[in-house]
Formats: sequence, C-alpha cells, structure tokens
Amino acid sequence: MSRALELAREAERAGEVPVGAVIVKDGAIVGEGWNRPIATNDPTAHAEIVAMRAAAYSLQSYRLLDTTLYVTLEPCAMCAGAMVHARVKRLVFAACDPRAGAAGSVFNIVQHESLNHRVECESGVLADECSALLRGFFVARRAT
Repeated sequence: MSRALELAREAERAGEVPVGAVIVKDGAIVGEGWNRPIATNDPTAHAEIVAMRAAAYSLQSYRLLDTTLYVTLEPCAMCAGAMVHARVKRLVFAACDPRAGAAGSVFNIVQHESLNHRVECESGVLADECSALLRGFFVARRAT
C-alpha cells in the first residue's frame, strides 16, 4: 500500500484525483498505475484499470489469477467489475468511498452472489494517510 500511496501523490502532482494502485503476484509488483483520465482524455483511466492493464501485459494474460490489487481508495463500479472479470483474487483498499464505493460502501460488486467470481476484500490499510491526501486535494481544488 505504501507504493500505491506514492503513486497517488504522483497523480496529485499531475492534477488528477490522487488515487494509486499496485498489483502484486507472488510477492512482486506486476502492474501499477495512478489516476490519468484528465491527462489521457480517457474516462476509464482510473488507477485500478491502468494497473490491471499493466499487469495483464506483464503476465501476458487477461486473467489476473492469484493477484492482489492494492488501491488507496475503494474502487468504483467500473473498476470493481473489471476486477471480477479479470479474476483478481484479493483487493486491499485504504479509504472507503461513501459516495461511489463498490466494494461494500454503496455497492458490493466484488462479492456479489450473482457474479461468477468473488474478490476477497480487506479495507482500512493506511486509511488515515490516504484519506488525508484525498481531503487535502479536494480542499485545495475548492479553494481555487
């Protein structure tokens, strides 16, 4: 999660919402990313999607079996759905998203009983640091 937090800071420096994500398999990082929708003009360029694309390329497989995705903010519905389709084994996120979270806060897509795969979930890892980064970003944005 520390690396994901570093990536979130990279997103903030680029003027993006500060969210970072890392995918680990067998103890090694196989993909990472930070929010880039503004820079890339791509509404799907969330940190998790960028990291999953990098991991899929690295592993040469669209199935991210036996991987753990670490992210600084609870995934949205799009990202949660992509994790299910990619068969990510485990999700670890820092801050809950009470407005759009899809790993238990608003929806629980990653563990929905109707879907053919469920992602193990853990939350709260480095939550204070990640929440503070997000709060600071939005306070600064509102002030301009």
